[in-house]
Amino acid sequence: MTAASKQPSGAASYLSRPSTMVGPARRKRFIALFALLPALVIFCAFWLLPFSRLIMMGAEADPSSGISAYLTILTHRQYLISLATTVGLSLVVSLVAVAIAGVAGFFLARQRFFGKSILVAILTFPLAFPGVVVGFLVIMLGGRQGALAQTSLWLFGERWMFAYSLAGLFIGYLYFSIPRVITTVMAACDNLDRSLEEAARSLGANTWQVTKDVIVPGIAPALLSTGAICFATSMGAFGTAFTLGTRLSILPLNIYGEFTNYANFAMAAALSVVLGVITWMALSLARRLAGGNLGASV
Repeated sequence: MTAASKQPSGAASYLSRPSTMVGPARRKRFIALFALLPALVIFCAFWLLPFSRLIMMGAEADPSSGISAYLTILTHRQYLISLATTVGLSLVVSLVAVAIAGVAGFFLARQRFFGKSILVAILTFPLAFPGVVVGFLVIMLGGRQGALAQTSLWLFGERWMFAYSLAGLFIGYLYFSIPRVITTVMAACDNLDRSLEEAARSLGANTWQVTKDVIVPGIAPALLSTGAICFATSMGAFGTAFTLGTRLSILPLNIYGEFTNYANFAMAAALSVVLGVITWMALSLARRLAGGNLGASV
């Protein structure tokens, strides 16, 4: 038998390769699965199973109407107003936070001046505050005994207050949303290629055109991602709203009231699912528009 005849045929050679190559490949897959196992266990135990239970509980009949809690949300004016108010407030907070903090973040990223680090620390300090503390700060500003009420009483003889209304809630949400935008925009501006701006100016573009055609598109993923994060945070924020007043008609307070005051678990579960789905849709849309860079941007 010649040496050539001792060589395996093409099919035999192909079948013989996995014996030497599949071993390391399987080992790598096993290591990857082993590394992901803790995250998968936590995901299933603390998100998938509870959320599945919420979905099934929300499908049960609402004691007050006798129909599914999801259908009750869509047919009762009280819940529709609460849903619209929560979404509208969160959307406005996101847009205003991105507009204000986007400009501030760009300025801080491009300018060098004495005390800049201290100013950035002060602007981002609200990230360390829980929602309850933010609520108390709003009360100290716009409550009955707050700075605005005392000043207006001294000047005009009447107390001006906004803390216990949607205006106060808007100020509180905006207060802890702005730092999130500033830090992300500053990072995005540091990574922006300045040669593109120089090229645009060399072609005769003015400052407004450079901003509109180069800078804003360059940091658009960061603006979209932080806007989505602000929206999601405002949708589910409870501590600030609870501190400012339980009469506000927003979803987190309604969920709390249905669960604790009325023991209406089906409605509380349905409202929780609706809130979670809307938040997930907003984050997914932002990720799609940002080109999948939502996680990297924030």
